[in-house]
Amino acid sequence: MVLGTTSGAGKSWLTTALCRYYARQGLKVAPFKAQNMSNNARVVAGGEIGSAQYFQALAARAEPEVRMNPLLLKPEKDTQSQVILMGQVNAELSRMAWRGRSASVWPVVAQALDELLAENDVVVMEGAGSPAEINLKDSDIVNMRVAQHANAACLLVTDIDRGGAFAHLYGTWAMLDQAEQKLIRGFVLNKFRGDATLLAPGPQMLQDLTGVPTVATLPMWWQHGLPEEDGVFDATSVRSGAVTRTVAVIAYPRISNLDEFQPLKNVPGIHLKWVRSPAELIDADWIILPGSKHTSGDLAWLRAQGLDSAIAAHAGRGGAVLGICGGLQMLGEALIDPHGIDGNGPGLGLLPVVTLFDADKTVRHRRALFSSVGGAWSALSGVTVQGYEIHHGQTAAHSAMAAAGDVAHAVMSDGLAWQNGSGNVLGVYLHGLFEDPAVLQALFGASTPTLDSVFDGLADYIDKHFDAGVLDALIAPAPDRAA
Repeated sequence: MVLGTTSGAGKSWLTTALCRYYARQGLKVAPFKAQNMSNNARVVAGGEIGSAQYFQALAARAEPEVRMNPLLLKPEKDTQSQVILMGQVNAELSRMAWRGRSASVWPVVAQALDELLAENDVVVMEGAGSPAEINLKDSDIVNMRVAQHANAACLLVTDIDRGGAFAHLYGTWAMLDQAEQKLIRGFVLNKFRGDATLLAPGPQMLQDLTGVPTVATLPMWWQHGLPEEDGVFDATSVRSGAVTRTVAVIAYPRISNLDEFQPLKNVPGIHLKWVRSPAELIDADWIILPGSKHTSGDLAWLRAQGLDSAIAAHAGRGGAVLGICGGLQMLGEALIDPHGIDGNGPGLGLLPVVTLFDADKTVRHRRALFSSVGGAWSALSGVTVQGYEIHHGQTAAHSAMAAAGDVAHAVMSDGLAWQNGSGNVLGVYLHGLFEDPAVLQALFGASTPTLDSVFDGLADYIDKHFDAGVLDALIAPAPDRAA
């Protein structure tokens, strides 16, 4: 199990690397995270799971499935989340208080974990946040309760680039119960920059205090190619060499599925940036409105920042605009919500379409063909796309506007994609557009590293930087630590 001293310490990254490392040894491997809080989700057999567990399953050469992330919390407001249990929305749990919810779902979590343990040679588990959140310990279902249930060999990773790494490691270890401390097999210093000899005598002093060795110091690696699980503001997204196109993604508060833009970081000449103010759009060639977990709320935020006017001005000059899922819904004339799913409101008016929210959620893989696409997006004409849908609501042409001559052009079947008359504004329901090699080739004449090569690179990296024998020892038959 991979635990962290904080969120963002490197748990997801290291878990993914371990999944591929053990899979390359011919072992049957599965990832597991009991509870994930993220608006980045993927469609798998049985529903949806967090994107991190989806990528970890691919790294493990396993078929992604809902048992790998039995509980997914998708934040809609600061104090409200949609609860996904075993891949499906659970309205009752969504209304339940946090502590009561944990007691209700633990049997499901434990069963999913037990089944994966029985079916695989290795299960690589990921914690959440910190295991030393003592205010939440009595309702823990994702950190030490999981570790003890599986009698897991645990690594505790910290982000040394933030400073205070040794205090983070010692303080986290010290706040665990004695039985929990016995599960910690090694400390990992992640994101290290500088002269490694300057770390001494810190690791030895830490081991003297805790009995736990520091088993790896992982150098900072900016371009490993794995999408960040939740972070958006990434200064390293500027590619080396001449910039030929600046792509601005609007980073509203409830942005979802932002990981699908990772491939753009690897396209030569593309500068990908996350935008929260009109001034940041001045040099944009493309503006992308990504998915949203709360479309009407993020649309209200966008207006409050003045981004609506900036996007409209860009489109009015003929600039390219792309809306994906919730972004497509925002581009239309109106949001109509008879079931209280998301909220009513006017759209940005850049596409003559209307979205009607449904009570049921659409969650499915799709393979769809772009028909005749015009203007800025004409390169997509005739391209078949592999993607996935995760949304409430259906979008259709605005009948009154169509009668007046302002016609929305359906450029995919089943209302999956719409374009305006001038061809510079495109809205698509499918996520994963830029993860499709055919789309990258059509739009940029480029290809990016495959996920498989990224996973192999991660495995090579930890093989190089962990102390010899540590990774193999972690999956050796575990002693009985109850004694």
